[in-house]
Amino acid sequence: MTSRKTVIVLGGSSDIGRAAARAFAKAGYDVGLAGRDVVALEPEAADLRARYNVEASIWKFDVLDTASFEGFVNGLAALPDVVISIVGLLGVQENAESDLAHATTIMRSNYEGPSLILGLFAEKFLVRGTGTIVGVSSVAGDRGRASNYVYGSAKAGFSAFLSGLRARASRGGVHVVTVKPGFVRTRMTEGMKLIGPLTVDAPVVGDAILSAVENKTDVVYVSGKWRLVMLIIKTLPEAVFKKLKF
Repeated sequence: MTSRKTVIVLGGSSDIGRAAARAFAKAGYDVGLAGRDVVALEPEAADLRARYNVEASIWKFDVLDTASFEGFVNGLAALPDVVISIVGLLGVQENAESDLAHATTIMRSNYEGPSLILGLFAEKFLVRGTGTIVGVSSVAGDRGRASNYVYGSAKAGFSAFLSGLRARASRGGVHVVTVKPGFVRTRMTEGMKLIGPLTVDAPVVGDAILSAVENKTDVVYVSGKWRLVMLIIKTLPEAVFKKLKF
C-alpha cells in the first residue's frame, strides 16, 4: 500500500492532461489517467512509472456518457486526493452555427459532462472532508466573442459552475480550482494563428495546475497577461465590442 497522494486526470491523453500527469508524478503523486481510449493511455502510464517511480493506472472515461459517471466514480480503486478535468472540445464555430448536433457536442463536452462528473467527485470529497477539484476552463468564457461563442458559452457555464461549487465546497474542506490557460500549443490548436506573447506550452499549464493545488489558489490565469487582456475586453461597451473582428 502506498501512502502517496493520488490524482486522477480526466482527459489524460490530451497534451495538457499528459503535462499535468507528469507534473504531479514528479511531485510524488500516484496518477490515474482516464480517457476514452485506454490503449492510448498505456504508453503514458508506463512512462510515468519508469520516469518517476510512481503508480500509474488507466481508466476508461467518456465525458459524453453521463449515464456511466456514477459507475466510474464508484468503480475507482480508491477516491483520489485530487481530480482534474481537462476534457473539452474546441469544435468549429461555423459548423456549430447551423449543425445542432455539433453545437450540442461542444456544449456537452465543455460544460455538461465536466460539471456533472466534478459534481459527483465533490459530493464524495465533502463526505470525506478533504479533496481538491480542478477544472480547466478557458478565457473564452470570460466574454462571448463572435468567433467562438458556442465554445465560449460552454466554458462560461463551466466557470460559473466551478465558482459556485467552490463557494459551497469550501465550507466542507474541499478546494475547487478554476484554470484558464489561454492559448496553448497543443494538437487541438495546431494550425491556428496563435499570439506568441499570449501563448504557452502544455508543461507550463501542468506546472500551474500543480502550483494552484499546492497553494490553494482559486482562479488561475496561466499567463498573467490574459488577466489584463480579459479585464479590458470585459469592460468594453457593447456598442464597441460588437464591432470588433475577433
